[in-house]
Amino acid sequence: MSVLVEAARFNWAYQADVARTFLESHGLHAVVFDAQSNLYSDGAMVGVRLMVLDDDLELAKRLLTEHDR
Repeated sequence: MSVLVEAARFNWAYQADVARTFLESHGLHAVVFDAQSNLYSDGAMVGVRLMVLDDDLELAKRLLTEHDR
């Protein structure tokens, strides 16, 4: 059984959405977590998480790294 795991973390929701769309254009299922609450109560940045299936994690990270170059 596959589970969702974190592929990347972003400061802003729009960055995670762009990355999600990019991964989905390559056939991977991706979901954005924490888009509405990226701050802890003390103001420390938590980040917006981009999640993929654990079976797709290696490919997702490679695609994101290659795209970021």
